[in-house]
Amino acid sequence: MTECGTIEQGVHRLALRVYYEDTDAAGMVYHANHLRFAERARTEMMRCVGLDHTTLRTRLGLTFTVRRCVVDFLAPARLDDRLEVQTRLLRQGGASLDLDQRILRDGMLLARLELRLALIDQAMRVARLPRELVAALAPLRELVPAPRPAGAPLRA
Repeated sequence: MTECGTIEQGVHRLALRVYYEDTDAAGMVYHANHLRFAERARTEMMRCVGLDHTTLRTRLGLTFTVRRCVVDFLAPARLDDRLEVQTRLLRQGGASLDLDQRILRDGMLLARLELRLALIDQAMRVARLPRELVAALAPLRELVPAPRPAGAPLRA
């Protein structure tokens, strides 16, 4: 796995380790840190496709913002665990991306996030995805059906 992770069959994968600072008094990953892990994976995903956030902002004047986020916490992660964050592009709209992110330990699903990201310009207005960004996201459109955990659908 490279520093930014890997992209295979439309899935970005990023390996992470749980540090002491990520845990709560019970020794489990504090719930909000799952959002940090997911954000880090999305940042590295953009770096892997060749259009990192700094370039997106400075050259194109655009940035992503989280419009919607639903999280299912299924099992705890603990100090020193090796985690993998998997990110799949579910839908690409004119100005948004819908993503599925999963945090796993040794193949066991610990948390699942469903997100909608909106692209905005420097004036904080919604902006259409430029051709350069659409082209960069091509490796993530090799959709592979994402498995749903039994009995834990996020939506009906």
